[in-house]
Amino acid sequence: MQAAIEAALANLGRTAPNPVVGCVLVKDGVIVARAATAVGGRPHAEDQAVSEAGEAARGATAFVTLEPCGARSSGGTPCAELLVLAGVDRVVIACADPSPFASGQGSERLLAAGIAVEIGLLSAQASDALMYENWFRTHKDAETRIQKPA
Repeated sequence: MQAAIEAALANLGRTAPNPVVGCVLVKDGVIVARAATAVGGRPHAEDQAVSEAGEAARGATAFVTLEPCGARSSGGTPCAELLVLAGVDRVVIACADPSPFASGQGSERLLAAGIAVEIGLLSAQASDALMYENWFRTHKDAETRIQKPA
C-alpha cells in the first residue's frame, strides 16, 4: 500500500475534480503495474494500472488508496468493473470512499464478482497524505452528479 500512496503523491493537487488515487498491482510478490489518477482527473489510477499490467493483472492483488469507483459521472466503465474484467483476485483498499453518493459501490461490485476485498490497510497514512476527507468536503457539488446504479 505504501507504493500506492507514493504513486498518488506524485499528482497530489493536480487531479481536480477527482481525488488523487494510487493503484499498484502485485502478482507473485512483484509489482506488475503502478499508476496514479492522471492530471485533470482522468484516466483513473486503476484504469491505467490494468492497462499497464495487461494479462499480468489476472490473479493479481490490487492495492488502491481509495475505494475503486462503482459508477462514473462520465458514464465510462467504473474502476471496480475494470478490476473485475482484468481478473484480479483481491483488492486491498486503504480508505473507503467518503462520499455518501459513492461509498460502498465499488466494494459491492467487487464482492458480487467474487473478489476478496479488504479495507483499512494504512488508512490513516493514506487519508492524511492524500486528504480524502478534505477533498470530499470541498468538492460536494461535483459529487452530486454521481448516482448509485439501479
